[in-house]
Amino acid sequence: MNMFRRNYLGATLASVILSATALIPAFAAELKPGDAFPSLKDAKLEGTLPDTAGKVVIVDFWASWCGPCKRALPILKELHQDYKDKGVVIVAVSLDESKADMDGYLKKNPLPFAILRDTKGQLAEKAHVEGIPATFILGPDGKVIEAHTGFSPSMKKDFSKILDAALAKK
Repeated sequence: MNMFRRNYLGATLASVILSATALIPAFAAELKPGDAFPSLKDAKLEGTLPDTAGKVVIVDFWASWCGPCKRALPILKELHQDYKDKGVVIVAVSLDESKADMDGYLKKNPLPFAILRDTKGQLAEKAHVEGIPATFILGPDGKVIEAHTGFSPSMKKDFSKILDAALAKK
């Protein structure tokens, strides 16, 4: 192996190790099951927060420009239909910078649950949201039961199991 290639590989390996080390604090900061979710009431969200006291709550961070979010929101709509009368509240938190972008999307794709906007991204920052959609299922005590990032075709089935278990504990 020539010296250039050996130096390049050595530098690349060092870069990978340093990058991985830099990510450790970010992963350590993620909300995990059992962690308290930041207060929705104190988050200064734009919109009307529904009553969440003593309920199982799904908090979903999304944006109108996000393709995976557009695939996940209809699943949340189905979950709302299935669980709205069982004590589950869904709060969709838009990270759209423009209210007009959010409103335009919602005009074409109305949603039956609470839509709020995190105008400055403060709640998303406190919740350590790194990508969207980011969905948190909270117990009646406000603690995280499940944290999920991204879209998965099995979301409805997976979330239904978690919701059923959380409601059984109530």
